[in-house]
Amino acid sequence: MATTTATTAATSASTIAATSKVWATADSPLGELLLVGAASATAPGGTALVSLSLPGQKGGATVREGWRHEPAAFTEIAAQLAAYFDGRLTSFTVEYADEGTDFQRRVWQAVDAVPHGVTTTYGEIARRIGASGAAVRAVGTAIGRNPLLVVRPCHRVVGADGGLRGYAAGLERKEHLLVLEGALVS
Repeated sequence: MATTTATTAATSASTIAATSKVWATADSPLGELLLVGAASATAPGGTALVSLSLPGQKGGATVREGWRHEPAAFTEIAAQLAAYFDGRLTSFTVEYADEGTDFQRRVWQAVDAVPHGVTTTYGEIARRIGASGAAVRAVGTAIGRNPLLVVRPCHRVVGADGGLRGYAAGLERKEHLLVLEGALVS
């Protein structure tokens, strides 16, 4: 398996709001992925990823009026996703737009730091961001609102006992991703 260096950059929400969004779909072993993005002069391929969601996902994106269907805008992102699902890529070099709260962005940054093939707990994420043990539930809520499934590896966060807990796209998909990464034996 090839290892790549994770390099992600955030585009401000105000920049995204000033531009129109584009969307496309991509096939995956998890089902059809809905990719939503916005133009970015600094993103590989020219599109910053705003959302990556799956059918039936709790809180997943849906195509809205005014968005343009533009598959070519996602060529680079789709290629990285295909390589990941083929086991040839272990981290993404995708620019994405973080539109969450300050707390959510702190949690998501800690999730981004969890390496391929490794799991961590909700409590450990809380500790990493300097939150109290009582904040574990808030951390879980922030992780559950991650708009970038797969790319931002919230599937690598498990319960304190190592059990699979919560995944907006369903536990069977979380399990699939962890098996793919070698973090869980099927």
